[in-house]
Amino acid sequence: MKRNAKEIKNWEGKIREETRKKLEEEHKLTDLQKDRKLGEALEQIEDLKAKIQKGSQQTQGEVLELEIEEKLKKEFPTDKISEIKKGQRGADVAQEVFDKLGRRCGMILWESKNAEWSATWIGKLKEDQRQAKADLSVLITVNLPEGVESFAYKDGVWIVSWKHFIPLAWSLRFNLVSLYHERTSSEGKDEKMKILYQYLIGPEFKNRVEGIVDAFTNLQDELEKEKRYFNIKWARQEKEIRRVIDHTHGMYGDLQGVIGKSLPEIKSLELEDGDERG
Repeated sequence: MKRNAKEIKNWEGKIREETRKKLEEEHKLTDLQKDRKLGEALEQIEDLKAKIQKGSQQTQGEVLELEIEEKLKKEFPTDKISEIKKGQRGADVAQEVFDKLGRRCGMILWESKNAEWSATWIGKLKEDQRQAKADLSVLITVNLPEGVESFAYKDGVWIVSWKHFIPLAWSLRFNLVSLYHERTSSEGKDEKMKILYQYLIGPEFKNRVEGIVDAFTNLQDELEKEKRYFNIKWARQEKEIRRVIDHTHGMYGDLQGVIGKSLPEIKSLELEDGDERG
């Protein structure tokens, strides 16, 4: 009997040990599966984050392009402002400049960038300019290259900040129209054209443009300050008028409660049928 009990005890211990090992293996396998699924989930999350970030940057770029197109159309209604479709080689927007008589005076290519500055953008835009046979090309960038505060002319391409691109557009457009008129009125005078071209790419023209941009920017800033001042002033005055009206209505109501019907009726202070009486 004792031997049988001992055998049973050993058998039970053996079963428990085997069960324990089996459970450990099952838990180990489960943990490995969980780790693998967790790793796959983390990879999917990183991929999704990358896609969202890429999509966000692309969306921001598209919004910037549309804003440029709308601003140019608003500022220059006589010009032809065309979006360069996705998938086509070229910049973002093409501006064909026309004078008051409807004569085409030239083309400006506009490219926008909302990323860290890269010098490779200039070469790409110059090639786009050659392909489009445009007269000028402008790179609007949120992040300007080192040493540039508002705009600059580098390697045949104008580089400008978002804040200053409309003043620059006015200056470039004016000079394109002037150049066209000079060319048509002095055909055959190559020397004069060379002098004019040298002026357009020289420091004197750049200084002129800087003067126009600075004046335009200062005027724009002052206008915004005045708008903010008057908005605040009008809101404050409206609030005071509202207080006077409310107190007048309150006083009239108090007198009605004391005097009753003897109080002369004032139509402008009477509540309409739909209004609540306090």
